[in-house]
Order: sequence, then structure tokens, then C-alpha cells
Amino acid sequence: MLPTIAFTALAAPVLSFLIPAYNESARLGATLGQVLAYLGAQPYSSEVIVLNDGSTDNTVEVAEAYFATHQGRVATRVLSYTPNRGKGYAVRQGLLAAQGAVAIFSDADLSTPIEEVPAVLEPILSGDYDVVFGSRALSGSQIGQHQPWLREASGRFFNRMVRLITGLPYADTQCGFKAFRLDVCRPMVASAKLDRFGFDVELLFLAYQAGLRLREQAVRWNDAAGSKVGLLGGLHGFRELWELRQHYRRGSYAAALARTQAVAASQAQRPAAA
Repeated sequence: MLPTIAFTALAAPVLSFLIPAYNESARLGATLGQVLAYLGAQPYSSEVIVLNDGSTDNTVEVAEAYFATHQGRVATRVLSYTPNRGKGYAVRQGLLAAQGAVAIFSDADLSTPIEEVPAVLEPILSGDYDVVFGSRALSGSQIGQHQPWLREASGRFFNRMVRLITGLPYADTQCGFKAFRLDVCRPMVASAKLDRFGFDVELLFLAYQAGLRLREQAVRWNDAAGSKVGLLGGLHGFRELWELRQHYRRGSYAAALARTQAVAASQAQRPAAA
């Protein structure tokens, strides 16, 4: 499906595909192979950005070597910094650096297969939505390999707490496969503050509060061994929910939400692309 949304810079890629990575050298090569093969076969232009979140292994070397030997029509680059700051910080840097009209971030294990890109990309390209995010909890979601029972139960409890604390009406805020229309989303992304487990909730909360058009989209998903989220990470997520509530009450996001709303309003007044 070809994009119908109006782009401000024809030379810019349509899609920026972001892969946050912390000590992912063991599986990053296989992931990049699947991503580049898929995107290289699409009719739209794209870029792939690996976001090295202070890895202590050779994640950077693996990514750079793979990109050097697999050059094609997909632009590639690595953004790297130290020390480790958390997945939320990595994703935020990627969203701010991305050159595409739409950015998707994905877990490095491709627990949501790369073939699910159209499910979150096309609703934005059609001009109907600003943020589309994958969900494992909707009717139509296809879970192949499930998480261990305790992790699934804790995930469901966390999402109940998200709905209670934030008022978000969504069934799954934590699936690592989310797409953003960057022209309207950048102001809110720049104001985001949570660096770790709660960052997904923060981004969706800000988009919701700004009145953007959000869609929770059923996707395929498989649990992959080697998750970086342990018990302490989950507990930190509850702390970040409290921090999010405090930031909002103090008005820390107010200016960014106003800018996001202004951009969205100006975009809505533009004539639709033919």
C-alpha cells in the first residue's frame, strides 16, 4: 500500500525503524538480516537505526559490521552513548534523531515479527491515526510462544494499574512495537522524562492527553528468551507510574502538550494528498 499522507520533505525516508539494543550482540545480526530483507523489498524508502544503550559487549561492532557488508536501498546507522540509560531513553533519542515521516520502534528480539509493520504503519500513512501500537491483548492478537505464567500475570496486573493511575483505556501498553507520526509527536517526545519500564505508558499518556488519534492494534507476538526485564525492572515500572502522575500534576508536560496540539491542528488544516 503506497502512502497517501502528505510529507514535508520528499527526500526523507517514509519509515524510520528503530532498534534499541543493550548487550544484544548475540542476536542482533539475525535481527538486522530480517529487518533489512523485509524493508528492502518494500515500495517506500526507509532507514534502520540501532540505538546502542551503553552496551558492554560488542553490540556496536556487530551492528556496524553488518551494515558495512549489507549495503542496499535501506539507509542504516548506529547511535551510541554511554553509560546505559534505559530503553526509554534509547527510544527517545531514536525518535528525535529519526528522519522518516513515521518511526516504529521494535524490540531487538523481534518478538513482534517484522512482517507486522503494515499493521501499525498503514493506519498512519493513510492519515487516519497519529500513533498506532501493537497489542497482545486484543481479539485478533496471535500469541505463539507465551511468556512464563508469572510474567504474564504481572503484566496483566501492571496494565490494570496503568488504566487506574493514568486513565488510559488500552489493554496492552507494553508491547514493544509502536509507530509514531513524527511531525506531530516530536514535541511530546522531547518532553518525555521516563527512561525505563514506564516509558511506553508515558508516550501513550502524552499522546492521549494531547488529543492525538491513537489506535491499539492486534499483532502477532512470540516470547523470546533473554528478556532484560526482571523483577526489579517491573517494580521500577510502578515507581515510574507514580513519577508520571507527579510530572503531570506539576504541569511538567503542559508546554509540550500545547505544542503538540498546535502542530496537530495545523496538520489537520492541510489538504489531503491525492
